[in-house]
Amino acid sequence: MGTPPNIQCLIVDDNAFIREVLKDLLEEAHPEVVIIGTAANGSEAVHYIETLQPQLVFLDVEMPDMSGFEVLARCTDRPFQTIFVTSHSHYAIQAIRFNALDYLVKPVKPKELAQALRRFRSQRHTAFQQSQVDTALQNLEKESTQEQILFLPTQDGGLKMALKEIIVIEGDRNYSSIRLTRGRTRLSAKTLGYFEEILAGEAFFRCHRSYLVNRQHVEQLRSDGFVLKDKEEIPVSRRRKKLAKEWFGR
Repeated sequence: MGTPPNIQCLIVDDNAFIREVLKDLLEEAHPEVVIIGTAANGSEAVHYIETLQPQLVFLDVEMPDMSGFEVLARCTDRPFQTIFVTSHSHYAIQAIRFNALDYLVKPVKPKELAQALRRFRSQRHTAFQQSQVDTALQNLEKESTQEQILFLPTQDGGLKMALKEIIVIEGDRNYSSIRLTRGRTRLSAKTLGYFEEILAGEAFFRCHRSYLVNRQHVEQLRSDGFVLKDKEEIPVSRRRKKLAKEWFGR
């Protein structure tokens, strides 16, 4: 096998220590990743992206002058891929995961960095990711979670759907069936646990080991389960009844 081609990357983080740690991890274990620059804030990031034209950007989500998403919004052309670097910020991780974008959680671990780079090499479709970033930027402008768009990667590309269109998601082992408005159904190779992790909250609730429901489409809660607006009944497990009552009563 030949030597893998070099990857020109830019590191963006307002924390100098994080920049140095990431730089050390790359230099020690991933010599094919050539660091062509580092930026300490969003303004520098925009400048270096435009002048250095990296192939990969490790991008801090939360910086004092602008967020990582604002950096991307200022780059009209994005012929590179992004791996976000973030603390445990719910809004940021939700925006990233809603659109199947890649991210690392601080402090960055060597194993997770290696996995992210493997995904980068196997999915070097910058135009494809640009569409996902555009959707993430649009989502961040919407006040209501229900108005946001969920992107699901598929073998043929991807599915996009507004959260308000999802009525209920039913899990079946390693697959999930997503029932949408207007009689539509989509099958996803994601588990129900995956959807629970990124959707559960005010809008969605895991009421049963097999079901995740959308509050917008629930009409009432009975002793044995939810009744949806289309009159379908969804069971609530015994151990989730108290939580279901609290969630529905908010």
